[in-house]
Amino acid sequence: MGLILLASGIPAVHAQVAPPPAAPPPAPAPAADDYPPPEEAQAAPDVAPVAVTLLATGSALPVDKLAQPVTVLTADDLDRIGGADFTRVLAAIPGATWERDGAAGAYTGLHLRGSGAADTLVLIDGVRMQDVAAIGGGFDFGTLTGVGIDRIEVLRGSDSVVWGSGAIGGVMAITTPETKGLNASFEVGSRDTLAENIAYGVRTDRYALSLNTGYTATNDIPGSKDDGPGGFHQWRVGGRGRYNLTDALSLVAVARYADDKANGNAFPLPFELARDSAQALETEQFSGRAGAHYEKNALTLDGGYAFSTTRTVYVVDTGSGELAANWLGKSRRADLTGAVKLPDGFTVNFGADDEWTGYASSFDVEHHARDDSGHVLLGWYGASATLAAGVRLDDDSVFGTHESYSVNASANLAEGLRLRTSYAEGFKAPTLYQLYSGFGNASLRPETAQSYDGGLEFTGAGGTVKLAASVYRRDSHDLIDFTECRGVADPACAARPNGTFRNVGVARADGAELEATYAPSFKWRVTALYSYDHATDRTPGDPDAGKDLALRPRDAVTLSTDWTTPFKGMVLGADLRVQSASWGDAANTLRLPPGEITTLRASLPFGSFLDFYARIENLFNDHEPTAAGYGAPGRGVFAGVRVRY
Repeated sequence: MGLILLASGIPAVHAQVAPPPAAPPPAPAPAADDYPPPEEAQAAPDVAPVAVTLLATGSALPVDKLAQPVTVLTADDLDRIGGADFTRVLAAIPGATWERDGAAGAYTGLHLRGSGAADTLVLIDGVRMQDVAAIGGGFDFGTLTGVGIDRIEVLRGSDSVVWGSGAIGGVMAITTPETKGLNASFEVGSRDTLAENIAYGVRTDRYALSLNTGYTATNDIPGSKDDGPGGFHQWRVGGRGRYNLTDALSLVAVARYADDKANGNAFPLPFELARDSAQALETEQFSGRAGAHYEKNALTLDGGYAFSTTRTVYVVDTGSGELAANWLGKSRRADLTGAVKLPDGFTVNFGADDEWTGYASSFDVEHHARDDSGHVLLGWYGASATLAAGVRLDDDSVFGTHESYSVNASANLAEGLRLRTSYAEGFKAPTLYQLYSGFGNASLRPETAQSYDGGLEFTGAGGTVKLAASVYRRDSHDLIDFTECRGVADPACAARPNGTFRNVGVARADGAELEATYAPSFKWRVTALYSYDHATDRTPGDPDAGKDLALRPRDAVTLSTDWTTPFKGMVLGADLRVQSASWGDAANTLRLPPGEITTLRASLPFGSFLDFYARIENLFNDHEPTAAGYGAPGRGVFAGVRVRY
């Protein structure tokens, strides 16, 4: 389902965006509330239509042809959401909940539709950002800020046919802007928060080059209840370039570097350090991609070479002194994707890639793995219906071959009403830590998932009302978990008396998502999201079978409203996030209470080049945590300025 986030910062059904109303006639004089905002504040509608997305097939596809649930957030949406704390962005995604060991900068794991915290594939400018040296091989959203981003696309549900390993819960693709001129922002606020971002670029029909840099810092991050708060800072720099050799062929390149440091203990420790006391965590991320894009007539091709490196340093107190332990994860990937448009509405999408990953730590020598894969999808995209099916084959140096399948369809039932349904498989290769660390098991198999999804979308006349409803089920098998080896006859335990990783887990997630947007005029918009997710352990013979998976609240609601006032185009907004109670452990003995976060927002534009904004987060000072044993940030007041020139 193609979705687009509108004025409130919450997704709504995408299909069309109503244009701004025409200027009122000179007589009779209308009421003040009927006028659109002043001219300097209405250079464009609330959100430009999002025409295409890459997530469904790997190549551009119009959002009104999608049969999978996809949410799209634009740069304007992110400006409205505001702030460097990325969990504010996650709250605008249906089906998203998260665990966080404190506040901004602390470890943050996304549970998309009840999936594991390492089960959503994250790409930044087309580069896979999973930390291949981490235990679960996932992405820490605590290292990501909500500034300096042009677009976020989220596919909710499994899709390893297109995206390969890691796409069990879904896929998030983040794109940085191709800047023209100067874009800058500066924000200060509670907890000694400082957030700066500067981007400058040139863009012509032939070429484009942009650079960006930013710094984010905050103190008094809530840590564990035993050790108290810590601090976080991040420095980052990136860039992107494009050069058009011809009208059909262009060269492209992107790069990103981020250096993070979190003090205190707001992050989990690897097993080797589990008995020590955390003091600080330093993370370096360096990634990039260079390639070419070709598009002419019926053929589209994208090819390139990408790299991603994550270095993590844990500073711990061992009781006899301070120790800095290093983990290094590296990936190198060559890829080619394409699409061929055939007669009668048919399209063939295809792709192939070769990926090499490496892992080393202060406790382990370097280990490697390699995966070669290819996939193909055949789709028919008619005027009122679509049908597509695909298959992928992976050949991995560790576990051998693995096949993935998908099929999906959509149909227009009536004017403005669309039905969609899909089946897709996901898999996740065992991580190098799970295979080769001191607790590793070289005989592990990949985790697998089967995802079923169906939904309805309705867009009213003029786009003033947009509604969407989705239901889903995901069955996961061979989930990898750490197990004790005492009294276990498994051969994997013979050399691992302190425990090892085994394919023992089975889980199911059933859920529903409701979305609504009401925009009666250019200046008012109200949006709402509701997500229900029941994720349970279904491992045969396990004492926790039938219990809820840890840190998965069943209910989550996000409400938002925006009003463009008659006063110089000032925008006033409010957001409410509510989620139900959850369990802090697999045995369902530690109850995490429900919580709510209320945010008030205001922004005042000065022409098209400058606007001031302010925000009060957690208005009622709710301190309910999202992870057992950790605190949560209280009320915060923030203010800033954005400049465009």
